Amino acid sequence: MAASLRLRGAASGLRYWSRRLQPPAASLAAVCSRSMASKTPVGFIGLGNMGNPMAKNLMKHGYPLIVYDVFPEACKEFQDAGEQVVSSPADVAEKADRIITMLPTSINAIEAYSGENGILKKVKKGSLLIDSSTIDPAVSKELAKEVEKMGAVFMDAPVSGGVGAARLGNLTFMVGGVENEFAAAQELLGCMGSSVVYCGAVGTGQAAKICNNMLLAISMIGTAEAMNLGIRLGLDPKLLAKILNMSSGRCWSSDTYNPVPGVMEGVPSANNYQGGFGTTLMAKDLGLAQDSATSTKSPILLGSLAHQLYRTMCAKGYSKKDFSSVFQFLREEETF
Repeated sequence: MAASLRLRGAASGLRYWSRRLQPPAASLAAVCSRSMASKTPVGFIGLGNMGNPMAKNLMKHGYPLIVYDVFPEACKEFQDAGEQVVSSPADVAEKADRIITMLPTSINAIEAYSGENGILKKVKKGSLLIDSSTIDPAVSKELAKEVEKMGAVFMDAPVSGGVGAARLGNLTFMVGGVENEFAAAQELLGCMGSSVVYCGAVGTGQAAKICNNMLLAISMIGTAEAMNLGIRLGLDPKLLAKILNMSSGRCWSSDTYNPVPGVMEGVPSANNYQGGFGTTLMAKDLGLAQDSATSTKSPILLGSLAHQLYRTMCAKGYSKKDFSSVFQFLREEETF
């Protein structure tokens, strides 16, 4: 079954583990006040741009952590704060019966759960395994079957909100799994998010996330196109953004995450599109939407165009920039 899962993940073209930039180092000991009397350790696998602040919020709520990341340097500040660092996902499973995974792709999730040193090698019966990665819903369902064979529980719980919301603990979690286990998952997820929504059976959380990110990509492209057109027509970008945000064109991409440098502070466009949600990851999520649309025979005309645009951006040097860099891409492309 592990081989089958790897083939399914590879079919989505996700053959990489992207190195992730870490947020600026801070003294975790200074921000974490613990009350450990009633808190049992939680395993956390994947300490990248999203997983790092998510894990920190669990610490702030008093949960001791057992952590692992494929890049050892990602674990250093947790180790310095007194958290336990182990050498494989299997070691996490041996020491914790509640585990959260936050990984870039289906391939990474399959490896973390079903690999040679994966969680399933040492998972304990009754363990709760929560995957907050954004992956193929079919992969989530297959992983759930494998986990169930081991007497444990698997839930998919992808997130929305980005790095900013992860730092503030304001993420939205979309949860799929056995409903009578939702309360147990909600206890942990509520430490990292302001909204934890039960969606249905395993895979429905991923389905909701894929639909959300497809719409986000489309709206970001639309916002970038509108802003670029307005600027070329002689409008001040801040004025145009203000008008859009009090008019019917208003959306999250325009009023919270504007792609035009100088319009907003604290967003990737104000920092040369560094940090945030990478173009590579958006292209990956749009690929998942494309695969799901094909399997369900659902027309996604704009979703398909968005997928092609973000793939083109990856091929032209934007892969490590935030997905809002589509504005910069449009500004630089004179062939349209």
